[in-house]
Amino acid sequence: MIYLDNAACTRLDERVLEAMKPYFFDTYAVATSEFGYSMGIESKEGLERAREGIISKLEAGSGEVIFTYGDTESSNTALKGVASALKKKKGKHIIVSKIEDFSVLNTAKALQKQGFDVTFLDVDAEGFADIEGLRKAITKETVLVSIQHGNQEIGTVQDLKAISEICEEKDVLLHTDATHSFTRLPLSVKELPIDLITMSAHTIHGPRGIGALYIRKDTPINKFMDGGFQEFNRRAGVENIPGAVGFAKAVELVTEEETRQLKAMRDWVIDKSLSEISDVTLNGSREKRLPQNANLTFHYVEGESVTLHMDMRGFAVSTGSACFSRSLEASHVIMGIGGDHERAHGSVRFTFGRYNRMEDADAAIDSMSEIVARLREISPLASK
Repeated sequence: MIYLDNAACTRLDERVLEAMKPYFFDTYAVATSEFGYSMGIESKEGLERAREGIISKLEAGSGEVIFTYGDTESSNTALKGVASALKKKKGKHIIVSKIEDFSVLNTAKALQKQGFDVTFLDVDAEGFADIEGLRKAITKETVLVSIQHGNQEIGTVQDLKAISEICEEKDVLLHTDATHSFTRLPLSVKELPIDLITMSAHTIHGPRGIGALYIRKDTPINKFMDGGFQEFNRRAGVENIPGAVGFAKAVELVTEEETRQLKAMRDWVIDKSLSEISDVTLNGSREKRLPQNANLTFHYVEGESVTLHMDMRGFAVSTGSACFSRSLEASHVIMGIGGDHERAHGSVRFTFGRYNRMEDADAAIDSMSEIVARLREISPLASK
């Protein structure tokens, strides 16, 4: 199987597993220094070393990163935590873009049911947030803006500099979901006034079930889950120390050269598809996109049929967003950039990872060309 769905999840790197093993079998106590026994202290030290790895990558300050169980928990904590902390002090207005991942989009919708006013910000045909629309949408009651760094489906990378400057000017907190961009693109909280950042290990060859949330010092936020006092009293529950150690190791292993290789595969798939297959549309920005993402609509065919035929040939790709692959519902991302149902259902996402090579990308498009040609021969859409 040639796996080209690395935006959904990546294969664990063996070196990450080796870093995690001692915290399963040797140093397996909960993280504690107050109880006084050596294994607990060693566990605590391992956890803090892992935290420092994430902090260093972001150029953040001490205590500004907490570990979570993944990107969904991180984004829920950011949105619900800020909303809870500021609803009486400032207001109940939140702004999110229309093409956010579900962890943000559905959290915003849940807050809407609780009485919050949510503005779903428009994006243009390439998926870029409406910057002037954002400026106009912010009111005195706006407590949080949440706009992703890189889109999970079409790969468009937002202008966080412009967005963060507006939020800073308007004195509004900014959260960004960097699940698909963290380590792959520059992201420094020293350079950008971002208040909260969602991160996850599962997209960079780390373990599943571990994520992190950057919370700038003095950001007003309430705990999302009640319980103990772990993670600076920001989240309750026993820390996933092996996962945190694995996350930090995964961050350490990402290199600029690897990212360049992903970008080369991405560009090859885009260029070859557009030049060798007729009636193909690139979804998202050509220039400002995640290095590992290529998303194309092959018109007059169904993405579900394409993915099935690709699977039979030994390729794993997704149609629409990964979360829509078993649904007849049109992708909210493609629809959000002005696409119609035909464009949404004909879209195929290729996302590359550490274990892919250029020949994988080349073979995938050769197979795609043959599959699309055969499906168009029997497609009622193609005959119109």
